[in-house]
This record gives sequence, C-alpha cells and structure tokens, in this order.
Amino acid sequence: MKELAVAIQNENEKVSVIETIKSIKNAEFKNVFVQWFDENWEHNQEEQVKLCKELGLNIIFAHLGYQNINSIWEDGNEGDNQVERYKKDIRECHDNGIPMVVMHLTSHKKAPMYGEIGLNRIKKIVQYAKELNMKVAFENTKIKGYLEYVLDNIKDENVGICFDAGHYHVHFDDEFNFEFFKDRIFAVHLHDNDKSDDLHLLPFDGTIDWKDVIKKLKECNYNGPVTLELCYRYDYLNMSLDDFYKEGYTIGIRLAEMFEE
Repeated sequence: MKELAVAIQNENEKVSVIETIKSIKNAEFKNVFVQWFDENWEHNQEEQVKLCKELGLNIIFAHLGYQNINSIWEDGNEGDNQVERYKKDIRECHDNGIPMVVMHLTSHKKAPMYGEIGLNRIKKIVQYAKELNMKVAFENTKIKGYLEYVLDNIKDENVGICFDAGHYHVHFDDEFNFEFFKDRIFAVHLHDNDKSDDLHLLPFDGTIDWKDVIKKLKECNYNGPVTLELCYRYDYLNMSLDDFYKEGYTIGIRLAEMFEE
C-alpha cells in the first residue's frame, strides 16, 4: 500500500507550527512536506525542518514560495531575480536533504501570457536543480495552459508536475489533461472543497469525486505517496489538533486503499 504524507501547514489556526508537527508525528505520519516560503514566521522553515528530523519525519519535498512569480513571464530585472531566488531555495533544500521542490508557474487569476522569456528562465532553474540531482514539480494553480507549455518544452527527467486535487476541482472544474501528464506526476496535493473556494478540507468533506481522481492518477502511473494538504481551521477547530491529524491519517489510509482496488 502507498505511504502517507501530509503538509506541515503554517496557516493552521490557533496553534503553532511546532504543535502541528508534533500532532502529525502523534498521528503516526512518517512523511511530510514543508513550506519553503521565506516568510517571517515565528518558527522559520529551517527550524521546522530541524524538528521534523529530530522526530524522525521524512521530508519528501518542499513547496517553494510564489511571491511575484508572475514576473517570471515578463522582461525585466524582477523576473531575472526570480531565477536567483529559486536557485537559492533549491540549493538550501538540497543542503537540507530534501530531494524535490514544488513550484507554481503563476499566481492569482490573471498572469502574463506564457512564452520564451519565462521558459528560458525556468530552463535555468530546472537545469540548476538537475545539477544537484533534484526534481522539480510544477503545480496546477488557477490558470490553464502553463503546465502544458512548460512540460511540452522541457523534457528533462527531473521535471514533472504536482497534481493538486483541490485546484483541479475549484479552479479547473474537474477538467485536466491527465493523458498529457502520464508518467510525469511526481507529487500530489490531496484535499477537498465544495467549489466555493480552495478550502483545504479533509478528503470526502467536500464534493470531489475521489474514486474518479484516484482512477486517473493510477492511469497516469503515479507511484508516489498519498500526500494530504490539509488546514486546521473552520469547523475542524471543534476537534483537537491531534484528533484532526488522526482523522487525516485514517482518511489517507482510505485513499491508499483505493489505489489498490
């Protein structure tokens, strides 16, 4: 059966990220991913990685930040600076023993049209990652076309996608060219919503057809962990943090079993 993983979520409400990591460990998760956002958090990303390692949690990838990512598609210094920023992040993740990074290609609902300017910058980023034996997985966010453009033009074996089920549901209306990405899905973000917003609910608490999603991931030969991207907020605050992640673990097993059917 597939292994389980879960996000180290910095947006959990009314709890610290340290409490989050300990609850994830208590829930018996063995694998996590970290948010490498370079934000001014009370406990920075390096501290979070350190605690994960102390608790024996395996970090499967780091989700890099996406501030000003749209500038990567435009001419100018800001776009050039993004290349150096991501190379720095990739180097830091490599030095912390993290084998893969997840990146966005756009932010918000509008972005500059994809083209050679951005593609050439992305090629520099993924080539740098390749030199460090790191994988890069680009995530489906809010706008169609960017993933297809990048993966159609970059065939390196270290370049793939991170399939986000919540974005697929709320932003893409359950439309996605799975066949195009066959054998190139390196990671997943599994969470639910009711199409009103990107809610990061526990799977089966929203309206995603999980049987269909798992079927399509299997057809794409996805062979990585069942990775949950959950957030402790809304009605979940009525349960303890420990119970929230224990419920997440139970649901993760349910999804993993669906891969075996």
